[in-house]
Amino acid sequence: MRLGRIILFVAFCSFTAYYVYEPIPERIEERWKLMLTNSFFRTLSHLADLCESAGLKDYMDVMYVITLLEKIVPVSDEHVKVTEEKFDGVEVVLYQPKLQGGDAHLRRAVIYLHGGGWCLGSSRMSPYDLLARKIVTELDAVVLSVEYRLAPAHHFPVPYEDVHRVVKYFLQKGVLAQYSVDPGRVAVSGDSAGGNLAAAVSQQLQKESGQQIKLRAQALLYPVLQALDLKTPSYQQNKDMPILPRTLMVRFWSEYFTSNKALFRAMMANSHNSPESSRLLKFVNWSAFLPEAYHKEYNYSAPAVAQGTEGEAAGMDGPSQSFADPRASPLLVPDADLHSLPKAYILTCEYDVLRDDGIMYATRLRAAGVEVTHQHYDTGFHGALMFTVWPTDFLIARRMTDNYVKWLKDNL
Repeated sequence: MRLGRIILFVAFCSFTAYYVYEPIPERIEERWKLMLTNSFFRTLSHLADLCESAGLKDYMDVMYVITLLEKIVPVSDEHVKVTEEKFDGVEVVLYQPKLQGGDAHLRRAVIYLHGGGWCLGSSRMSPYDLLARKIVTELDAVVLSVEYRLAPAHHFPVPYEDVHRVVKYFLQKGVLAQYSVDPGRVAVSGDSAGGNLAAAVSQQLQKESGQQIKLRAQALLYPVLQALDLKTPSYQQNKDMPILPRTLMVRFWSEYFTSNKALFRAMMANSHNSPESSRLLKFVNWSAFLPEAYHKEYNYSAPAVAQGTEGEAAGMDGPSQSFADPRASPLLVPDADLHSLPKAYILTCEYDVLRDDGIMYATRLRAAGVEVTHQHYDTGFHGALMFTVWPTDFLIARRMTDNYVKWLKDNL
């Protein structure tokens, strides 16, 4: 009987080790912590797949547990005043330095857009709350964290439109004055899908002739910037990497546009481009915009082009999808629309499917004359900057946060 329990225990430990272990590159710090962290994400993803296959619950509804586990109620503390408000109908969490005596000088401001593939995430998650407080205290700045609506309940362009409305509302002289913000020192920033929204709103605001107050800077943290070519070298190299494997990123893209699974299947095969969207592939030709060092053993091959509209190409009867819209894929804007953009900070990670999106955007912005700071982490992985809360706190997250905040301090 005792021997049987020992055998069961050894078998359980062996199975657990087998399940947790992943062939993660040796260069990545705290590899076992990342394996353990990712085993939770993988388990939840398997459960989400099972629930969706059984017709019990949609995949993203199950994955939303990640958001719920991290969600908090932001409250004021001795240094930071926190309020929850609505700007033009969109929920925001506003972080402000607590006034000291008669202190009423104008401050910097950062509009922050959370990540989560447009389907998950919230400005009320603890990592975003901690980041906002750090920016407020170290920069003496106002932070506006936007609670935009999420897909699949609200497909593109709803999340973008929510962000656009908040930024337009905030960049009014009267509103900035209300919060003691210097009109010449406002930045927009975001991570992952939030970086996508930050880049898109930066581009659109520059083109709007009636917009008097412009953004000073944009800070994009491992941003997702294009949906036309989902087989860049980084998508191939990192297709099974922790936190954001290629399958999950493609699912985020497809859910952003439609709940029809035909688009997901077409995007997985990289055969979702229509003749119309294929004309924009020149803007995401990684053989032209990606430095040679990142080509590695991969050879460029243009994505297949299906006939008909984008919707028909994906096997759908509904309206054409919008993955070629620059508000969804900021990397697709022509060069003429880049030169007037605000200075940029772009963070990329070696072990991230989105690495090449950020690098190509940095290349194109520099070629257009935009001041760009590109910080690449050779040992970084997607989402690393948000892993600052025990037990999933990583050393690289601290370094990323410090470098990011320092750039804001020096450039805003």
